[in-house]
Amino acid sequence: MTNQVILPRIMQLGAGASEAIPNVLSSLGCSRPLLITDKMMVQLGYATRIQDTLAASGLKADIFADTVPEPTVASIQAGVDMARAGDYDSIIALGGGSPIDSAKAIGILAKLGGQMRDYKFPRNVTETGLPIIAVPTTAGTGSEVTRFTIITDEQNDEKMLCVGIGFMPVAALVDYSLTLSLPARVTADTGLDALTHAIEAYVSQKANLYSDSQALAAMRLIGPNLRRVYHDGSDQVAREAMMLGSTLAGVAFSSASVALVHGMSRPIGAFFHVPHGLSNAMLLPCVTAFSIPAAAERYADCARAMGVASEQDSTEQANAKLLSELQALNDELQVPTPEQFGINRERFFELMPTMAQQALASGSPGNNPRVPTVEQMVELYSRLW
Repeated sequence: MTNQVILPRIMQLGAGASEAIPNVLSSLGCSRPLLITDKMMVQLGYATRIQDTLAASGLKADIFADTVPEPTVASIQAGVDMARAGDYDSIIALGGGSPIDSAKAIGILAKLGGQMRDYKFPRNVTETGLPIIAVPTTAGTGSEVTRFTIITDEQNDEKMLCVGIGFMPVAALVDYSLTLSLPARVTADTGLDALTHAIEAYVSQKANLYSDSQALAAMRLIGPNLRRVYHDGSDQVAREAMMLGSTLAGVAFSSASVALVHGMSRPIGAFFHVPHGLSNAMLLPCVTAFSIPAAAERYADCARAMGVASEQDSTEQANAKLLSELQALNDELQVPTPEQFGINRERFFELMPTMAQQALASGSPGNNPRVPTVEQMVELYSRLW
């Protein structure tokens, strides 16, 4: 059996990596990029910084800054229209997971046409859109190195998972200095998202020797540093570790896929507009407890990689420490319950069967070491209250 590994053609890591954009464009034979980002990146001056870097090399980029958190079919349409109308030969995706996911979708639709629903899983998108240079500004989603994008169809509140090499950025410029201004809440949510990626990639039924190596390395970087960056955002050593950990976790789950946490998380985000990393964090402790009986050794490895269990601990001891740590992280990083987030309990319980069906349809629960029934997913949703 072989395992296919798909990566960006170019990866540049470290402080100042984002300044390599002109050289990367030149190596790709591109000179007319569209910069896709969000309003926060414009307000913080990051978009202007990219434009200035391009201008120093005689290049310019128009900006589309109307991407939104948890992108929807409607939110990307203006970007698709702009990309189709302009004479652009490439896309620079600047921001967290939502701008990068938006850029992936815009790049495909602008070049290939059709509707986003045409590209959702189980279709494997092998066609290429406009080449994307991804410049992440959060340490969490790993979207800069994955062959996935997630776009919500607001007509039926479905988060559509879209998969294929067509969504893989051509280049990933991973510059941790862009994360130094992140507020604590975003730092926590994206960091917990990255941790979830690493854990789920390692316990996935599609895990392989390559993805294992990336997932374990990611956990070793994230485990000791997540609290540090939450409490001190200016800690450059911890920020760099989190950024690399996030990227490696992205490489891991792009190869091994995610599992039950992500499958159940997406509908919560679609129906109740909970940020993706936050809904993952809400689910991670209870889904891990549900799944441990089917992959006890693997979860024990996670605990050891994160630094919360030692080699001397038994499998059972390591897993007990893992569950304790996941809950302690949620408490210290102030992850709210659905009720604390403001979700209506009656509405949540009413939608649980629909959310479970959508989770199942995404395919992710099928990768879990313990594959749940719809009824078991409904029970897990109810445990969040």
